[in-house]
Amino acid sequence: MGVFALFEPLMWPELANALGFAVAFLVSFAGHRRLSFQDAGTSLMTSLRRFAVTALAGFACNELVFMLLLRVFALPALLALFVALLVAAGQTFVLGRFWAFRR
Repeated sequence: MGVFALFEPLMWPELANALGFAVAFLVSFAGHRRLSFQDAGTSLMTSLRRFAVTALAGFACNELVFMLLLRVFALPALLALFVALLVAAGQTFVLGRFWAFRR
């Protein structure tokens, strides 16, 4: 969200959101692999591939909800992003827990 807030004044909100996703991807993977799911029964590469699919699905959900709230319901960009991040975070956690980092 910090990356979004920093770059949103310089570009379309949807692009700032995508940039934030790109920056957060590796940090998120490392955190999940080392903290949330440290007892994962999958190899690092298997988890990385699965997490990439999971993260991209989460980003697609995030971007769809974000655009809907921003463009259709005319919410302020930061509020729309906050709500979209909550929705996508729930989806990403469930996919991560039960698939990408399956125990």
